Amino acid sequence: MTLQGKSALVTGATDGLGFAIARSLAAEGCNVVINGLADPGHAEERRRELEATFGVRALYDAADLRKPEAIAAMARAAVAAFGAVDILVNNAVVRHFAPVEAFPSERWEEALAVNLSAPFHLIRLLLPQMRARGYGRIVNISSIYGLIGAASRVDYVTTKTGLIGMTRAVAAETVTENITCNALCPATVPTPSIEARIVALAELPTNANGKVLKRVLQERAARNESPPPCT
Repeated sequence: MTLQGKSALVTGATDGLGFAIARSLAAEGCNVVINGLADPGHAEERRRELEATFGVRALYDAADLRKPEAIAAMARAAVAAFGAVDILVNNAVVRHFAPVEAFPSERWEEALAVNLSAPFHLIRLLLPQMRARGYGRIVNISSIYGLIGAASRVDYVTTKTGLIGMTRAVAAETVTENITCNALCPATVPTPSIEARIVALAELPTNANGKVLKRVLQERAARNESPPPCT
C-alpha cells in the first residue's frame, strides 16, 4: 500500500471515473474525501464501500462547487479530518450540449464555476499546507476536448482547455518543490453516464448495449486518433 497514511480529496467522485479514482487511491491505503452532488443514501453507500473494502477512512462532502464558500468549507473540513490533503484530484464536471448562439448563459456560468473556478479555489486553498509538509500531488482531469475542438460543446471545450493552462501555470510555480501538478486528457470512458447516452442513442435496452458501446468507442478512437500528451 504505497499511499498508506496519505489523504486525498476527489471531486465528482460518487460515481463514474471519479469514484474509480477514489477507489484506486483507497486500494493503495489512502484516506479519501469524496465529493459530489449525489443522493445522500447513495453517497453514504459509496463511502462505506471504500472503508469496508480497503480499511481506510472515507468521508463524503456534498459541497456545491458552484459556491466558493462551500469549496472553502470542504477544504477546511478535509484538512481537519485527516490533518492534511496530500493529493487533490479535480474531476467534477458539468456540461451542456447546444450551439453557441443557443447556449444558455446560466449554463455557461455554471460550467465556468464547476469546471474551472472550483479547481482554482481548491488548489489555492490546499497548496499552502502541501508546501508546509513538503509534499503534494495535484491531478486535474481535463479531456481530449481540451486538446481539440468539437461542435455544440463550447462550455466543455473552453473549460477543459483552460484547465490545461491552469495546470501548466501551477506546475511552473511548484517545479522546485516536491509538489507536482498534472493534467490527464482522457477520451471517451465507459462510465454509467456515457453508457446511458449510448443506450438512448441506440434505442436498446441496457443489457444489449455492449456491441454498440464497443463500436462507438472504436469509431471515436479512429476519428480522434491519439492526442498529444499534456502535463
